[in-house]
Amino acid sequence: MNARNEIERAVRAAAPHALVETVRDALAGTYGARSVQLLLADYGMTVLKPVVPTPGHERTLSMHNSPQGRAFGSQRPHEEPAGDGGLVDHHFPVTVRGERLGVLTVRLPAGPPVPQTMDELAHVADLLGHEIIVAERGTDHYQRARRITRLTLAAEMQWQLLPARAFTAAEYAIGAQLEPAYAIHGDNFDWAADGDQLTVAVTNGMGEGIQASLLTNLAVNALRNARRAGIGIADQAALADQALYDQHRGSAHVSTLLLRFDLATGTVGAVDAGSPQLWRLRGRTVTRMDLDAQLPLGMFEESQYVVQDFRVRPGDRLLLVSDGVYDAVSPAGEAYVERGLARAVLATRLLPAASVPGAVLRELADYRASEPLDDALVVCIDWFGRVRS
Repeated sequence: MNARNEIERAVRAAAPHALVETVRDALAGTYGARSVQLLLADYGMTVLKPVVPTPGHERTLSMHNSPQGRAFGSQRPHEEPAGDGGLVDHHFPVTVRGERLGVLTVRLPAGPPVPQTMDELAHVADLLGHEIIVAERGTDHYQRARRITRLTLAAEMQWQLLPARAFTAAEYAIGAQLEPAYAIHGDNFDWAADGDQLTVAVTNGMGEGIQASLLTNLAVNALRNARRAGIGIADQAALADQALYDQHRGSAHVSTLLLRFDLATGTVGAVDAGSPQLWRLRGRTVTRMDLDAQLPLGMFEESQYVVQDFRVRPGDRLLLVSDGVYDAVSPAGEAYVERGLARAVLATRLLPAASVPGAVLRELADYRASEPLDDALVVCIDWFGRVRS
């Protein structure tokens, strides 16, 4: 049995909370690693935080101004000298199907990097990422490590409801981010894909705090329940609308934007039921997609919804944004949607989809200056299309 298989076997057999320690022991024995550290991206995607056996006051590293952050942002290995002891730190991105989790740092004796060793360590970083996703079903260790402050209860509910923050497939790439990350309450995103279709949903429960989060939880689970039964997006909206109306009798509602992509043709079906907006970048032209406005979910009994179709082309970028983004105003009273949003979309056009939401939300925070930040959500979808054989 070769070293790679032995490491895989040890990691897969490790207790959920002990993955890092297992990898550390394996890399020390196989490659002579002097130290091994896993850093995870925090909920706000601003810092990388070490995973340690007993969380306390770990020193966080900037995601935007550190060697580890450069490996995270570029999604490529990065190396740097480790002091004067003739050692080198090798930083490897830890990513699962496009979702950027963090960075694995391995300290080795200095010397020309051996390509096979670097490939094997990159494989260990990938393996560790997949195992963390599985391990989180049985431990809070990694979720605690991602936090630089306590989540509100509403935010805890929202983050537990979310899928991955990024995903990459042959036909598309997705990235999403919520702010304020530690105090979000009503905004939410969801997606699911099979071999032929991709479904994306953005929802926003009315109100604030726990009530908004409870509304969104009910809506998202009703939409998922219908989607998993193989029902189209118009009927998904109708069934979620009925579930909300039955519970609240029209006193509370949820705004929703549903998209379903045909992966073979690029045809997109849309149901616009409320406040989220859809913007498109095609070439260097930014336009708001003009969708037929329909009733938010739960407002009236037995509302009916209609699908509107449009097409995407390879190279198109779509942004789904909540009202906390486009309704934001500057201290001078200028609405972000008037000029700021299109400018931000253009300014981030060279970034990968996973990096765009965070960049747009940082630009939004600068635009608002000292104004308090409402729930704000950005989902970015880059469309590549399907290569025909």
